[in-house]
Amino acid sequence: MDISERRHLRRYNLRTPLRFRAIGLASDKSEHFTEVLNISRGGFYFATSAPLQVGMPIEATLRMPTDVTGQPQEETYCRARVVHVRNEPYGDGRIGFGAEIEAFLSNGNSH
Repeated sequence: MDISERRHLRRYNLRTPLRFRAIGLASDKSEHFTEVLNISRGGFYFATSAPLQVGMPIEATLRMPTDVTGQPQEETYCRARVVHVRNEPYGDGRIGFGAEIEAFLSNGNSH
């Protein structure tokens, strides 16, 4: 699937809980809790005050809504990469980030 195809995946303005951590960022091993603001089969958009940058890999656990997958809603564990930053902060200091899902992982109870 190339970039133009990904942009045409249907986006759903659905809020769903998100738990994530940056991979390979020595200074920040903590898990962050926020919510997805919109989602598609190929990625999601969320707001956080975590120190993320474009290109940074993250591991995320979220609930993929039935509307997106056609499957019953369940916790989904995936590896994603930050692909864009919206630099207008929300009133509470969070910044919006878009992430592209690179791989779905077996449910990670490793943390």
